[in-house]
Amino acid sequence: MRKLAGQRKVVDRWRGLENKVAEIDGLVDLVIEEEEATSLEEEVRFETDAVAGQLDELELELAFRSEYDDRNAILAIHAGAGGTESQDWAEMLLRMYLRWAERRGYEAEVLDTSVGEGAGIKSAIIAINGDYACGYLKSEHGVHRLVRLSPFDADHSRHTSFVLVEVMPEAEEDADVEIAPDELRVDVFRSSGPGGQHMQKTSSAVRITHLPTGLVVICQGERSQYQNKETAMKILRARLLEFELARKSEEMSRLKGKRIDAGWGNQIRSYVLHPYRMVKDHRTSYETSDTEGVLAGDLDGFITAYIRSMAGKEDV
Repeated sequence: MRKLAGQRKVVDRWRGLENKVAEIDGLVDLVIEEEEATSLEEEVRFETDAVAGQLDELELELAFRSEYDDRNAILAIHAGAGGTESQDWAEMLLRMYLRWAERRGYEAEVLDTSVGEGAGIKSAIIAINGDYACGYLKSEHGVHRLVRLSPFDADHSRHTSFVLVEVMPEAEEDADVEIAPDELRVDVFRSSGPGGQHMQKTSSAVRITHLPTGLVVICQGERSQYQNKETAMKILRARLLEFELARKSEEMSRLKGKRIDAGWGNQIRSYVLHPYRMVKDHRTSYETSDTEGVLAGDLDGFITAYIRSMAGKEDV
């Protein structure tokens, strides 16, 4: 039923464009007939640009190959080498992806965060819901490098920070992954860090271990143990789907790639704020000097360049 609904949505989009083009064609006829039709000419230009933008997006979606590209996405952010600097960078990336989702009209929910020791966050997990969210966001999978003058250093010296971003398709309960109750070990404990008296005095945090694979998911962002368990299971199903797809393809780089350390030499993209301003993707060579725009969620140029560069490859 989900696949059927998805196909109907695709057909509706194409039919809508077909009708819009017919309307534009009618407006063009009116412009030709009328000697003074300035307002109609402006409307034709506006509508034509809108259709062209939608066609560009549909062209990108035709490049997707994975059966999971049209799914919602689970995005995980992990601070790497750099201490407080990297934790602050991780929080900046969290804001960037939330703003990107807002710009596209996607729903974004922060499922869990681990607060940093001095500033920022150690890690965060976000659910981003929308058509082809996973297909678009897989361009973000990898290590992101930041170069800037440190706001935490009294000398304001230049620092380099690294953060690992993981992107996984959201798994459908029971349909994609079957988990037997005896395959899980569930531990509860008191939440750490800020969050109010309730979270710190009750055992609301949940740790779920999937015994066959050794995968561990910890969730402590919600007030109740039940909510944390539900969220942890959602994350675990996504990780197990990723694990299973990698196993079936006999190469761990299928979705997640080999284990990547968030450090030197592994970055997919560099964000330089000093001594000059530049964001550059090392896979596609796409770059821009509008660092503020990128950090405010303007990622479409990078995403489009990546999708087009991968269009002829099997794993797109």
